Amino acid sequence: MKGIVLAGGSGTRLRPLTGALSKQLLPVYDKPMIYYPLSVLMLAGIRDIQIISAKDHLEMFRALLGDGSQLGIRLSYAQQEEPHGIAEAFLIGEEHIGDSPVALILGDNVFHGPGFSQLIAQAAARLDGCELFGYPVKDPQRYGVGEIDADGSLLSLVEKPVKPRSNLAVTGLYLYDNDVVDIARRLTPSARGELEITDVNRVYLAQGRARLNPLGRGFAWLDMGTHDSLLQAGQYVQLLEQRQGERIACVEEIALRTGFISPEQCFALGSDLGASSYGDYVREIARRAAAEGRTADSSAA
Repeated sequence: MKGIVLAGGSGTRLRPLTGALSKQLLPVYDKPMIYYPLSVLMLAGIRDIQIISAKDHLEMFRALLGDGSQLGIRLSYAQQEEPHGIAEAFLIGEEHIGDSPVALILGDNVFHGPGFSQLIAQAAARLDGCELFGYPVKDPQRYGVGEIDADGSLLSLVEKPVKPRSNLAVTGLYLYDNDVVDIARRLTPSARGELEITDVNRVYLAQGRARLNPLGRGFAWLDMGTHDSLLQAGQYVQLLEQRQGERIACVEEIALRTGFISPEQCFALGSDLGASSYGDYVREIARRAAAEGRTADSSAA
């Protein structure tokens, strides 16, 4: 499976913070925002990932992440001329996707919860159409909302419903088979001139090949599109990390735990991070892994 992080858009709701910087490079407590969606794809075992962003921002991402080889993954970059909807990512990334299924994640989403990597792996293993992820919200009228049966099959999908049939909002993480490229190519732009991801999902729904996986109690899904939500995400990460002593979305640790890199390589990455507390943490988990002589599975993004 290939991965795509859609890190485009102009971040107008976050200005002046995004006046000269991509939203996905803003700090979320102790790391850049892009680490959070990237970590989700890595937890799913995806090693070939493309980052899509505006022309002015691509070099910033390259400076931060390079070709991904230091993390045992392969990163490529593609330009989005203008933001024309989430589904445009499949047309921009067509060559990257090739004949493979694809996981698409929005660059401003945080996912965190117990057993999350296993949940994604199970969804990918049974993929036959599309696998979506739903999060219970108290105000479903603001979201695209999915209704499911007892087996998780999607029964209906409504954008900002007046009378919601469920409280499951469709999140910014999507798994698709390779048909998604042709589906996106046949889409008609919406009234706002965008290729809508909801329209892609409705095609799979009409085919009876769409599932919605509920992220239940104990999971967190955060969208960092406003100043308030960006601050809240940082506070959430800070609280958990300081209480539990473990880092959320530490891509170096995930690369180590998934076997993408060795403890020695992980330690070298920690050394490159200097005297920061983040660097101290990376070096410490590398020392522990070397002492144990093994790597363990990571269960949360």
